[in-house]
Amino acid sequence: MEVATIGGGCFWCTEAVYQELNGVEKVVSGYAGGHVPNPTYEQICTKTTGHAEVIQITYDPEIIPYEEILLVFFRTHDPTTPNQQGGDKGPQYRSTIMYTSGDQKAVAEKTIKVLTDLKVFQAPIVTEVVPIDVFYPAEDYHQNYYKRTGSKNPYCTFVIDPKLKKFRAEFEEQLKN
Repeated sequence: MEVATIGGGCFWCTEAVYQELNGVEKVVSGYAGGHVPNPTYEQICTKTTGHAEVIQITYDPEIIPYEEILLVFFRTHDPTTPNQQGGDKGPQYRSTIMYTSGDQKAVAEKTIKVLTDLKVFQAPIVTEVVPIDVFYPAEDYHQNYYKRTGSKNPYCTFVIDPKLKKFRAEFEEQLKN
């Protein structure tokens, strides 16, 4: 098993996407990239901790390679808007790939270069590619958020449901049975 850490806006959204991918064993929502040890959600919301909302994905690279993890990442959020995804605004919602090895860094940088050269996005990609220092799991009530709340939560209905619908259509063959 290998681990990937990414942030593409609200971790509820990214967690819901990756939990459906074949080869993904575990997804944990959390915080990384800042200077405050053991941050809380309330601290993150002040926009002063430096942390991003991220997910840490444990996956089997024989089933889903890191390149595929990144392809899903770039297809399920807007990597051209600094510190924002839709209505979620602030540095905690930045687009980030936090690598654990030189190989992950190289794949991330190559992926961004290819997407840029192909002009896949109309604006420049602003995704940061940085080493992971410390990952702090988010509070229990953030874990498996979509699976637990789903249609009972307006944010899930209006933001996550449309994202999942698009994702499922595009990546149908990579979904868990």
